[in-house]
Amino acid sequence: MNRVYVCSCFGVTEQQVKKHAADGACTPRQIASACKAGTDCGSCVRRIQALLGRGDCPTRRSADERRAIATAGAGEAARAA
Repeated sequence: MNRVYVCSCFGVTEQQVKKHAADGACTPRQIASACKAGTDCGSCVRRIQALLGRGDCPTRRSADERRAIATAGAGEAARAA
């Protein structure tokens, strides 16, 4: 088996990062919470970001929806004033 290490500090492989992403981790911070990758020297964070890509993420989508609702609500409040 060919292991490609993403995080040398904690021995986290590319396959492990992909599994955590498939389980719902959408950000490097969520990956760090799941397996510690990116929490020591930080040199792997860009690689983790690249592995996560810009795919569909329920957490990201929900945050974008909340932001759109808040922005719309602020506009309505300004018009009412």
